[in-house]
Amino acid sequence: MSSYKIVITGGAGFIGSHIAENLAKEGHEIVIVDNLDPYYSVDLKKKNLDIVLKSGDATFINADITDLARMKEIIDSTVEYVYHEAAQAGVRISVEDPFKPNDVNVLGTLNILKASLDADVKKVINASSSSVYGKVKYLPFDEQHPTEPVSPYGVSKLAAEHYCRVFYEVYGLPTTSLRYFTVYGPRMRPDLAISIFTRKMLANEPITVFGDGEQTRDFTYIEDVVEANKRLLYNKVTDGKVLNIGGGNRIRVNDLIGNLRSLTGSTSEVINAGKQKGDTEDTLADVDLGNGLIGYEPLFNINKGLNKFVEWFKIEGDILGFNKQVDVTPSSSQKSMA
Repeated sequence: MSSYKIVITGGAGFIGSHIAENLAKEGHEIVIVDNLDPYYSVDLKKKNLDIVLKSGDATFINADITDLARMKEIIDSTVEYVYHEAAQAGVRISVEDPFKPNDVNVLGTLNILKASLDADVKKVINASSSSVYGKVKYLPFDEQHPTEPVSPYGVSKLAAEHYCRVFYEVYGLPTTSLRYFTVYGPRMRPDLAISIFTRKMLANEPITVFGDGEQTRDFTYIEDVVEANKRLLYNKVTDGKVLNIGGGNRIRVNDLIGNLRSLTGSTSEVINAGKQKGDTEDTLADVDLGNGLIGYEPLFNINKGLNKFVEWFKIEGDILGFNKQVDVTPSSSQKSMA
């Protein structure tokens, strides 16, 4: 198996750090690019970095993807692949401030593509989101489902996808966009629902659910996401395409809480609050295309994934400080699951 020099933007974050760690352990030369934005705890991001930097040939560059000149310096002719995981995440935060996700997710992606094109990299793998689907016409979502995002975040990720497609079709830069469906697992962002629920349920503190809890989500375990990303290194069949990367099953939020209650033995009270703007009602991924093209098959159902996450959280979450994090914004008891 060949080894490559790979740039991973957002490599100090949840998904990016897992991809970086795994690829470094396999012998690739990893360059992490991250601006350590304090959207959530910078200390947690630094702990992610420590894990990656100890896992193999990995280096860290503090830089912002909105700086084109800097991206051109980093993504040079020695770089063979780029995993573009950096983004301004958060559906609800994008409703409050639509400009930052546009700057980071659209302009930032355009900068990565331009720098990668000039450097003649082999492929750019772009992290997209199920949020691009928005309004549900039918379930499960296949890649041909209409894209009508219901949040500025979803719009920004869809625009980034189109830039990736155009750079492939017009300029010949190989790109693939992966539409992630609610990724969870060890080191996940502290502002995401499973993380918040677990933290509060282990402490027997009240948890807040927006809406009636009957909304459904397709949750995807981080190891399945990493495996999908790795498979893109060794093929060209996905060039110019978008693929769903989901668990292939959905669960009601109320049932998710019930599962976590069983795993934690929690007595936490559930408080229902009003629905939040920008949240989709249901998600479910059709993963047949990814299965056919790269053999993607999720190995973690929600029960297996939750069990593994809760066990990690009880041990490593305490050591790393993930169980001490407060919500990102004071106005939101529970953050996005999209």
